[in-house]
Amino acid sequence: MSNEVVDRGSSIRVTGLEAIPVGRKGYVKITTNMDVTGWGEINNMETKVACALAESLSELIIGENPTRIEHHWQNLFRAHRNLRGGGFMVHTISAIDMALWDIAGKLWGVPVYRLLGGPTRDKIWMYPSPKAKKVGPGGPKPFAGTPDEVQALLQSIRKAREEVGPDGAVMYDAHSCLPPPIVKQMAGYLKADDLLFLEEAWVPGNIEAMRKVREFVPVPLATGERDRTIWEVREILEAQVIDILQPDCGHGGGITQMRKVAALAEAHYVPIAPHCTMSYLGLTASLHVAASVPFFLIHEGYTHQLPEGVAHKTWEMDEEGYVSLPEGPGLGVEVDEQRAREVGADPKHQFSWPHHVLKDGSISDY
Repeated sequence: MSNEVVDRGSSIRVTGLEAIPVGRKGYVKITTNMDVTGWGEINNMETKVACALAESLSELIIGENPTRIEHHWQNLFRAHRNLRGGGFMVHTISAIDMALWDIAGKLWGVPVYRLLGGPTRDKIWMYPSPKAKKVGPGGPKPFAGTPDEVQALLQSIRKAREEVGPDGAVMYDAHSCLPPPIVKQMAGYLKADDLLFLEEAWVPGNIEAMRKVREFVPVPLATGERDRTIWEVREILEAQVIDILQPDCGHGGGITQMRKVAALAEAHYVPIAPHCTMSYLGLTASLHVAASVPFFLIHEGYTHQLPEGVAHKTWEMDEEGYVSLPEGPGLGVEVDEQRAREVGADPKHQFSWPHHVLKDGSISDY
């Protein structure tokens, strides 16, 4: 037996990248010369434009060893100084990154979380479930509210609490469409244990506004779904304006960045509660990170992001709202490519630009 360490991935090379519009999502497929294929998901972008960007970026990885994941992430992120850190670039890089991790796991025949250091938990708490629900304002609201408007916001919290019981979790997503003054009005009626957390009670980018909200809100505060990479997250954590961080694997730079963000949050004693509105493909990628990091609270995940049959998962949710760890090599997701293309061609599932206005017709954050 040779004493030489054999790297079975040393001869593998990327041979192609195709980005497939799948309705409001984009699926990135990376092929190799060893018949190992990786898949990743682009989320919350103008799908066709993001898919074209992914295929353009492929010139940086075709012919390269796909297992040099960190190297490729740095190359993609720093490839164009004027596009660095922007939403289109980072969301698209996130999908390519997921696909590269999928290849690496399949190449060595292990789930991705094994490559991230192994599982730190046996199961993952997820919402929505019968014992964990998130509610929100239902759309943009005025800068400050009337008594009726404030009570209407509180009613959704009361209803959710009745549904989950005193041993369940209720979360409230202000979704950046509740300005701080109306949040302040609502918060005056809240007790510290009414919510597991209040999410996005501000528009990202204003640390001073976050500090002011922190002063008058008695419940734990969370944010992070629109903060991309460790460089954007660092400022929030150092300002100590939140209790829970919500990184998104599809928004913030993929698996490579999400695990770094989780470590940075851990150093500030802030657990992660990953945001996720991706289909089973991107959601499962995020679950691999959640399975491997030590400081974790709860994970978001939905079943209705794409029609059934596009992506098949290997995990299940139990009656208490915990999901099992993904099984199988790589991400553990099987993609039905034909079904994905059918959904992408269906007029009912196309991307459309959001349009949110207040009662007077003025444009609102959402």
